[in-house]
Amino acid sequence: MKQGKVYLVGAGPGDPGLISKKGLECLAQAEVVIYDRLLDEQLLDLASPEAERIYVGKAAGQHT
Repeated sequence: MKQGKVYLVGAGPGDPGLISKKGLECLAQAEVVIYDRLLDEQLLDLASPEAERIYVGKAAGQHT
């Protein structure tokens, strides 16, 4: 089994322009992206087209 890495990338306070350069690099290289409603769709579009996208449904003010 191939060993992988997991990166947790914060999307910042909502403005897609505030994500870090390293965060953008991780997103572009990710094989899987796990995201919730708080992520701006513009950032999700920056992931590789081949990346699996998994929506986990978290919403602001609704703790899970």
